[in-house]
Amino acid sequence: MTKVPRKLIFLTHAQVAMDPEVPVPDWPLNTEGHARHAAFAQSDTPVGVTALYSSTERKARDGAAPLADALNLTPRALETLGENDRSSTGFMPPSEFEPMADAFFANPDTQVRGWESARAAQARIVAAVGTLAALDGTAGDILIVAHGAVGALMRCHLKRIEITRGEDQSAGGGFYFTTNTTLSQPPSDWIRI
Repeated sequence: MTKVPRKLIFLTHAQVAMDPEVPVPDWPLNTEGHARHAAFAQSDTPVGVTALYSSTERKARDGAAPLADALNLTPRALETLGENDRSSTGFMPPSEFEPMADAFFANPDTQVRGWESARAAQARIVAAVGTLAALDGTAGDILIVAHGAVGALMRCHLKRIEITRGEDQSAGGGFYFTTNTTLSQPPSDWIRI
């Protein structure tokens, strides 16, 4: 028996409290980021969600917390939903990070300065989302809280286009798109929470 496709919402974490002394995966949401996720949790968009997943990074878990409360769900954190691995460079101020992000997308098969390649990150996120969607036993929609770069890579896959930063969200994070759980539907536009 074939499962009927359900809605899949891919949400990126909103603004974070950047601290060069703290490893990037441990950064929490800042006050504005928390407020945006709390407001989204009370909106009509997540109505119908019966499964909640997040990256293991703190900012994604922080973004999932108000949704878990509003939907009475226990979020499942998966390392495979994480952002592209940038541990080789650690914290970079925006003036250095933005050119690196451009290079990451422009050279998808290269580990630019040791970063996980865009192609490898795309394969990882597509496999993770596809697997959890296929194995999820709930009846309703699925919501994933993750990150901007892997969200852009997911969008490229869903659109069947080459990797491009043109599919990235706007600055600040806290955007979502929808598709279906069989990953056969092109994504909606990015929508700001």
